[in-house]
Amino acid sequence: MLAPKKTKYRKAFKGRRRGRDLATAGTEVSFGEYGLKAQSASWITSRQIESARRTMTNFLKRKGKMWIRIFPDKPVTAKSAEVPMGSGKGAVDHYVAIVKSGMILFEMSGIEESEARKAMKLAEYKLPVKCKFIVK
Repeated sequence: MLAPKKTKYRKAFKGRRRGRDLATAGTEVSFGEYGLKAQSASWITSRQIESARRTMTNFLKRKGKMWIRIFPDKPVTAKSAEVPMGSGKGAVDHYVAIVKSGMILFEMSGIEESEARKAMKLAEYKLPVKCKFIVK
């Protein structure tokens, strides 16, 4: 699964304005011919990204080329069950990618549009955001 090799800070703040603003970067298909564009905002975990990637590669049987345009670089902490309140922040549990509305999540090239559309649709089922198929 995807995770950063090294981070400046071990733990991160939650942040604000989740789900409200539109993406300004990463909104165009730049590497491949087809793309999967997010229609809503959410945190996507490294497990969800890996699950979508496996689904697409399994469907395409290693034909064409695929790019993952998002990376989970935000640490999410969690405390173990039945721990009393207080005593600080929990340990890093997993990493998420912050996805805003309009971001390109995956790109593909080297295959027919119908096959790419089916593969991206299967990947969309694995993700917590509504998506749209884009042709360059």
